[in-house]
Amino acid sequence: MSYGLDSSYPLERIRADFPILAQMVRGKRLAYLDNAATTQKPRAVIEAISRYYETSNANVHRAVHELAERATTQYEGARDRIARFFNAQREEVVFTRGSTEAINLVAYSFLRPLLKAGDEILVTGMEHHSNIVPWQLVAAERGASVLAAPVLDDGSLDFEGWKKLLSERTRFIAVVHVSNTLGTVNPVAEIIREAQARGIPVLVDGAQAVAHLPVDFAALGADFYTLSAHKLYGPTGFGCLLGRRERLEAMPPWHGGGDMIKTVSFAGSTWAEPPYRFEAGTPDMAGAIGLAAALDYVEALGLEQIAAQEHRVLEYATPRLREIPGLRLIGTATGKGGILSFVLEGAHAQDVGSILDMEGVAVRTGHHCTMPLMARYGVSATTRASLACYNGEDDIDQLVAALHKAVRLLRS
Repeated sequence: MSYGLDSSYPLERIRADFPILAQMVRGKRLAYLDNAATTQKPRAVIEAISRYYETSNANVHRAVHELAERATTQYEGARDRIARFFNAQREEVVFTRGSTEAINLVAYSFLRPLLKAGDEILVTGMEHHSNIVPWQLVAAERGASVLAAPVLDDGSLDFEGWKKLLSERTRFIAVVHVSNTLGTVNPVAEIIREAQARGIPVLVDGAQAVAHLPVDFAALGADFYTLSAHKLYGPTGFGCLLGRRERLEAMPPWHGGGDMIKTVSFAGSTWAEPPYRFEAGTPDMAGAIGLAAALDYVEALGLEQIAAQEHRVLEYATPRLREIPGLRLIGTATGKGGILSFVLEGAHAQDVGSILDMEGVAVRTGHHCTMPLMARYGVSATTRASLACYNGEDDIDQLVAALHKAVRLLRS
């Protein structure tokens, strides 16, 4: 599908919602294109967090005074909001510090007790390190192994190659929904169907998906789905594990401490029901409230409208980048998300990023926590521009002009 640039999209109004975008950087207009690393925060989220600290700050679940009641109501109300947004039961929403902690929770609490020598964990060659290393750790401990399905030249998953790796030894499947380096949107529904036919549990890493695609946890059918608030216009250091209720009920605690128990004695302890079983200690109340406010903001804009704008900008950007001498795009899969990773011939990504920064363009450089994927393409690093709801063609014009300057400087 081709998206023409849409003058009806309220880009300037949306930008006005994000205070940080009004500033100048290096004397230039800020073109923020590092959204795959973290999105900026709308005023509604900032104000929701500030309002909580100014009016309702108290520990939750532990006291009967007015502030504690307010804090608990807002905190648990945030869980309800998150559950509605992703069509999950509230008991299926476990609060974590982000996708990384959510994946580790599943690795240690769910998978580790099930693994035995010779078992296999199947991932893909485009996974973020946080969806590789936890599986390697528990696999090494149990004598199991981690297999990676191949990635095709255009950045899409070799689905037939993935299916060939399925066997009676496959104990668990983990797959990224949207690649943070390539923008590839994986066929997670098909993967889940293949897994379910064989009785294999599936975790989907949704960190890069939830700000761009609608996610219906109940309909998707995954056993686990992870997300990070800061990639969804929410605060840093907060996220969620969405887990099937029956899976969570069968899992032991991972962290021990306050608020995750039913009873405690020196003879032994018993555990609270999910999700509280996995939420030891004083939680991040402001993080939950901030994510709920971010979901309100995204829902008001409409995910379909956001996705359409990002696709329009991506289609505007792709041919313009291809015109730059010596530029090679990494990841060109059909239907990809708003991520543009590239290398410039004869130039290190860090040098390219530094020149872009001098022109007010914020991008990410490096391996993006996907070192196996870098090896697959024979590069050590890429420069990555990534899109969000507040990006437009002027951001791409600024990026392209800065890249032309980089070509001149690096080859002079």
